[in-house]
Amino acid sequence: MVTLDARQRAALAAICDAFAPGDGAALPSASALGAVDLAEALVAGLPRAADRGRLSTLLSLWDTRLMGLYLGTGPRRFSALDAATREGALLRLGESAYEGRRVLFQALRALAMSSYFLAPGPTGSSPVWAALGYPGPLGVRADAPRPPLEPLSPAADTTFDCDVVIVGSGAGGGTAAGVLAGAGLEVVVLERGGYYDDADFDGGELSGLRNLYAPGPTVTAEGQVALVAGSCLGGGTVVNWSTSLPTPPRVRAEWAECGAKQFDQPEFSDALRAVSRRLSVNGAHSVASARDAVLERGLRALGWHVDALPRNVTGCDMGVDCGRCGSGCRRGAKQSVTKTWLADAAAHGARLVTRVDVRRIDVRDGRALGVRASTPGGHDVTVRARAVVVAAGAIETPALLRRSGLANPNIGRYLRLHPATAVWGVYDEEIRPWEGGLQTRYSDEHSDLDGAGHGVIYETGPANPAALQGFMNWRGAAAHLATMKELAHTAGVGVITRDRDFGEVRVGRDGQPVPHYRLSRHDAGHLGAGVEGAARIIEAAGARRIYSSHQAGPSYEPGKRGSHEEFTAACRSAGYGPGQCAIAALHIMGTARMGDSADTSATDPDGAVWELPNVVVADASCLPTSPGVNPMISIEATAYMNATRLAARLAA
Repeated sequence: MVTLDARQRAALAAICDAFAPGDGAALPSASALGAVDLAEALVAGLPRAADRGRLSTLLSLWDTRLMGLYLGTGPRRFSALDAATREGALLRLGESAYEGRRVLFQALRALAMSSYFLAPGPTGSSPVWAALGYPGPLGVRADAPRPPLEPLSPAADTTFDCDVVIVGSGAGGGTAAGVLAGAGLEVVVLERGGYYDDADFDGGELSGLRNLYAPGPTVTAEGQVALVAGSCLGGGTVVNWSTSLPTPPRVRAEWAECGAKQFDQPEFSDALRAVSRRLSVNGAHSVASARDAVLERGLRALGWHVDALPRNVTGCDMGVDCGRCGSGCRRGAKQSVTKTWLADAAAHGARLVTRVDVRRIDVRDGRALGVRASTPGGHDVTVRARAVVVAAGAIETPALLRRSGLANPNIGRYLRLHPATAVWGVYDEEIRPWEGGLQTRYSDEHSDLDGAGHGVIYETGPANPAALQGFMNWRGAAAHLATMKELAHTAGVGVITRDRDFGEVRVGRDGQPVPHYRLSRHDAGHLGAGVEGAARIIEAAGARRIYSSHQAGPSYEPGKRGSHEEFTAACRSAGYGPGQCAIAALHIMGTARMGDSADTSATDPDGAVWELPNVVVADASCLPTSPGVNPMISIEATAYMNATRLAARLAA
């Protein structure tokens, strides 16, 4: 933990107020709204002491003459500057030719602006939300059922014995738990986060962020890609957007060529069908939201591909509730693994254990004996098992394997992120982008831009204020607030890149994962082509103003100011390097990929790590390359297949 002293806190308040000073009338500044307290809490929650320490040092230096020289304001303290000079100093950081300065700007912007739009204010309903036309949290449902699962949370040193211990309870771990417990094996599932169900969800961004998402790492080491991952019982399946696309045939063939032949055989087809059945994947809940109606209108006007998205929901309202489902589904409609595979596992006697952090696998004579973990209260949790399933996610899984002494050089390599950005359109019609089906339409018009299956797909997503601003530029406080006040009439087109090239997850001296990823020239070209395509879609749909996520602020108004050609040239000039364009990863994959050789993969065709045959990876880590579509079904089918194989080996 980190506690800011008075000087550091004053610096943090000055930064937040420079980004969000309010309007001098009805709208308060960040500090008046309570956003600084929230920003401090977000800093304190960062998992790496090194990250917390760097920010603490920055805040200690912020209001010094030396920092004034760095910011280009001369040897003057930040506190001595007027509001316009402070804003200019921040903008110079964001526009700097130096990567490190741009990355610093984006880190400060993200902290300040997310806190501003998350903060409920002293009344519990922020006046900023009211100014945007955003209604704020919905509140918990009075008729929500009692949470059905009863996980354990050890309050003392605890030891479990079982056949299989599973680390992680998301799409991979939850599915593996259901399969293995259903096969008659004694299963213990360990989850670092807590358990939250329908009665806990209020549709608010702040509660969702605090309870359901990983506190870090929040960005790749280079500062180029923001990272978003679930961290609760059920993992990302509790907060994802319910898109349920199967692995494309071309990708299956590519994965088989990597050495896991079953990806292109009936075994994986059967797994895909089993997962789709258990998740109740259907097309009956794909009524287009206003966002998706705009996307479809533009695509049809261009004559481009558009189709409905299958979703793993039953009884979804496809309206007010659905648009908040990234903070948990209040209606219980989303068929997350807590509703499906983990419920199956519990029914077969599996023990679910929450709020435990697994630090290492116990290894002796070339086999795993179980795992060692700890609780937030400092209690030791030991699990003795015949086999270990690692499903902690593509950031944490390689870190756990490395901390456990595994040396295969491919552990941590081949990190893929589906780098995503957005282009925004402002329409005369009301969109209310925080409402409607999470994702109900998509286009793969440009999914193959290189002849090898790499390109982009176009989708939309719910736009709640704090999340939306992360995909926007900041060209000054007044301009940003004016843009946000158009939120009710704004709809974005998301550009999701199937990355050909990759990064890696390393492990710091503190044992924490450090993701490294720099967008290659090849993949940046595809992302840029997607931005240009998204702008065409938005213009064809009738937007009156179009702007990108570049910090340089490219925009145009069809028929009035600028043109698509000028816009695309400005986007290319603005670039896609660190700090130049808002890019995020909601799909984090690779880092322990499956294959047929220890020279090229971290796990064998069964998903077992090469050095320990009774340790099986069953999450997004073991996908050989990017699937190019939302990966939930691919992850669960892979976990289903790997767990089925493990059950057969243990039975033998």
